[in-house]
Amino acid sequence: MSSFDLLLFSLSRVLCSPIAVFFQIQGCMICLTLALGWACASYVRNREIKQMKDCMKNGNSFSFLSHDINELEHSYQLNLPRVTVIMPLKGFGEHNLHNWRSQITSLYGGPIEFLFVVESTEDPAYHAVSRLISEFEDHVDAKVVVAGLSTTCSQKIHNQLVGVETMHKDSKYVLFLDDDVRLHPGSIGALTREMEKNPEIFIQTGYPLDLPSGSLGSYCIYEYHMPCSMGFATGGKTFFLWGGCMMMHADDFRQDRYGVVSGLKDGGYSDDMTLAAISGAHKRLITSPPVAVFPHPLASDLNFGRYWNYLRKQTFVLESYTTNVNWIMNRALFTTHCYLSWGFVAPYFMAMIHVAAALRFYNKEFFPEEITYNSGGLLLVTILAICTLVELLSMWNLTRIEVQLCNMLSPEAPQLSLASYNWCLVFIAMLVDNFLYPVSAFRSHFSQSINWSGIRYYLKDGKISKIERTQRSKDMGPVFTDLGGKHLYGKKGMPTRGSFLSSLSRSLAQWHQPKKFDN
Repeated sequence: MSSFDLLLFSLSRVLCSPIAVFFQIQGCMICLTLALGWACASYVRNREIKQMKDCMKNGNSFSFLSHDINELEHSYQLNLPRVTVIMPLKGFGEHNLHNWRSQITSLYGGPIEFLFVVESTEDPAYHAVSRLISEFEDHVDAKVVVAGLSTTCSQKIHNQLVGVETMHKDSKYVLFLDDDVRLHPGSIGALTREMEKNPEIFIQTGYPLDLPSGSLGSYCIYEYHMPCSMGFATGGKTFFLWGGCMMMHADDFRQDRYGVVSGLKDGGYSDDMTLAAISGAHKRLITSPPVAVFPHPLASDLNFGRYWNYLRKQTFVLESYTTNVNWIMNRALFTTHCYLSWGFVAPYFMAMIHVAAALRFYNKEFFPEEITYNSGGLLLVTILAICTLVELLSMWNLTRIEVQLCNMLSPEAPQLSLASYNWCLVFIAMLVDNFLYPVSAFRSHFSQSINWSGIRYYLKDGKISKIERTQRSKDMGPVFTDLGGKHLYGKKGMPTRGSFLSSLSRSLAQWHQPKKFDN
């Protein structure tokens, strides 16, 4: 018998010890807990689908806009409150044009304005969105706002606050959207309706449904977002907040209630983490309506490096905080997430050892009598395999229901499909993402700095203390953002022929010709 066989069987026996068995059973429990959470989220989303179908059976063919057809009457629409939609932009990518179109062509019946906020006119997004606005200038109230450079907070927060300063004086609600949000025709109306029904709501939010492009990096993004989707599929009150979609009372910013403006402006790095902390400190209500789920197509060339950069940004937000209580909560999230991530991955490494030991044992014709094999390892492997299958089925079911809901909420758009999802890659992404999360979290903790869209931020005591912008060398290749594959830089004062025009033409073509996940 080789030394490798001896080592393999020794490890297999060790992994049958009570402590090892505990960790393997714990991994199974994590799988089943995720499966249960996704099942509950599926119930909430599916309930909305059934309500929409019932409305259609009762003659309301516009149930994707409102369950109550009387709310679509002209007399009702005239009394809707004014809404300002603020979209901080950075760079221009393949899906941006379609996303912006979905935002400005909303079927909200009340007065509404759209503010696209960019850092400078050198940003490729400035020229792209300017052209789009010129197409709709007679139909929508939209304009581009140049915010300038941030000095005390992240560039995204700076753009948002400049947008707030520019918004119409009569706006009752302000809706912050990321440029990768693809709205449904009735999304703004649905969010506003909930705000009107319950004035106690502090923030309304939603969550994206990732559409992987086929690369492992895109599936890692999808897998990373799926556990968080449970907290946004409550159909009501939630403790979670996604910065890609946040509707708030405009007066909260005008009057700096609860310190929303000062809290963001004074060293704020993450808009959603800062506002969630303020909400918790003042016991304010955050809700997420069941219809607030938005298709989020990932870049077709989203490579593993850009996924890693995105993960670094996500773990870095736990290093920012506003109060001591917020710091304690972030440390608890940091510790819990790291423990559960490696607690999820470890049983699969143990299962590989059990399977390898079993194969070596049954494939050998002769073994010394003193060598014994504990078949209990295969039992643990079988239990883990069953739990994994249940977990994947639950994830598939939630994705299926959300795809169906998105199709019903946007009946005019190319229909989404599950056909392009590769579930083998989903499983691999689960292992890769959960293995890398603690690595990224520890690196973020010890570095206290991050490069976000070409700008490096340094934190001190949970707030931004230093911002570095290095002059981009002419010899450098194009720089992209993490998920959208967006060009971040263009020629000064005009779009670059090689980046902007080609990206614009590709986006137009992709808008008219659906990608594989739209078939």
